[in-house]
Amino acid sequence: MPKQTTLYRYLTGPDDASFCHRVSEALSRGWVLYGPPTLTYDEKAGRVICGQAVIKDVDRAYEPGLDLSQQ
Repeated sequence: MPKQTTLYRYLTGPDDASFCHRVSEALSRGWVLYGPPTLTYDEKAGRVICGQAVIKDVDRAYEPGLDLSQQ
């Protein structure tokens, strides 16, 4: 039986609908919110940047080359 591993991703992007869709897509693929979202202001670009950590348990060993966006 493969070892269970908890995968971690930190999604970032401008505070807009596309960021919300990226988080929603991750949730629909079995990822779970991990902690509260973060916000910062990019003064040079004049926009708010969001961040949200997500985690997912998988039945496989961790490999450094694993493409987390495809999990």
